[in-house]
Amino acid sequence: MATSRQKILIYLKKNVSATTQEIARALRLSAPNVRHHLSALMAEGQVEILKVRFGEGKGRPRKIYSLAQSAWGDNLSALASALLDESASMGRVEAIAKRLLNPSQFVGLSMNERLTLLIKKLNEMNYYARWEAGAAGPRILFGRCPYARIVDEHPELCAMDEALLNLALGSRISVLRRVEHKQGGCPFLFEIKQPERQRSVL
Repeated sequence: MATSRQKILIYLKKNVSATTQEIARALRLSAPNVRHHLSALMAEGQVEILKVRFGEGKGRPRKIYSLAQSAWGDNLSALASALLDESASMGRVEAIAKRLLNPSQFVGLSMNERLTLLIKKLNEMNYYARWEAGAAGPRILFGRCPYARIVDEHPELCAMDEALLNLALGSRISVLRRVEHKQGGCPFLFEIKQPERQRSVL
């Protein structure tokens, strides 16, 4: 049997938007009870206030509620899959990387400056990345894979990650498998191969 909150969500999905009074009347609940459940649903991010309707006189303004955008669902996953399939089949993985990163901003920077900027840009894309010194050159590690939900169906995303690093750093990248990683994390680390003369600055 559906709970009162589930009934409210179902009602909003069917009717798109409603006031507290409209929900209470339709579901045969008291207005204070509905307000309580709506507050809880808003705190959970499932419901939002669409607008506030002001009446005449000194009566309480009526809030009009709707499902939050995230609760409606979308077709973005299917669209992303279709676009990735098309791009991969046409060898455009590097083109996607260029659109995501804009490699021109790395031109003229030292390797340290490139690494610092790269980590900043990667973390803006939710990689939770960091770099560390290594014997053969610096290594880049991703704390998580922002594409974890679809990467199994689209392993070309790993090639895109490698392309991102190549574009930013202008160096040869070796992809190494990590001994262990957390679920949802990237199973690889990326070692940057540099000429001997450049290693001393890192």
